[in-house]
Amino acid sequence: MKIYTKSGDQGETSLFGGERVKKHHLSIQAYGTVDELNSWIGLIKDNIENKEAEILVKIQEELFTIGSYLATGDNEKMMVHLPKLEDGPILELEKSIDDMQEILPEMKNFILPGGHSISSYCHLARCVCRRAERLTIETAEIQKVNPIIIKYLNRLSDFLFVMARKVLFDLKIPEKPWIPTKNDINK
Repeated sequence: MKIYTKSGDQGETSLFGGERVKKHHLSIQAYGTVDELNSWIGLIKDNIENKEAEILVKIQEELFTIGSYLATGDNEKMMVHLPKLEDGPILELEKSIDDMQEILPEMKNFILPGGHSISSYCHLARCVCRRAERLTIETAEIQKVNPIIIKYLNRLSDFLFVMARKVLFDLKIPEKPWIPTKNDINK
């Protein structure tokens, strides 16, 4: 199979069912952003050596499934060939969040991203995840989108935030809280 087909040279691509759409189509933007998120997750996974690496592989697999659904559009005939979307992966994310939060200090302020490159990768992935979620919600206005996808992306962004905190905690790096300062103009 050739990597290049030249079929997209005019700014169009095909959904899984064969429907041709512009490359800026919402569905393409949504699954393209999910793909970008999957790459960030891979970068995080490649840079950590703890039990979260295992869940990151599961997350990558789930993101491939989600991307497949978004790339299928409204083609119900093609959807029967895809892995089933279920609540199980959402429950796994929630358990992982709860497990990590048990050991983390209570948050009293917003946290500034940074402190270590892996924590920063988690924050970048969280932002990409939120964008994927927004694009998926927008896509749901023009085509059928399984609500589990939106719920999963929402929970995944929470997981990535907590994981960013846990990375710093494990490395004994203090979080940098955001403490708003009064504007000098108001004095």
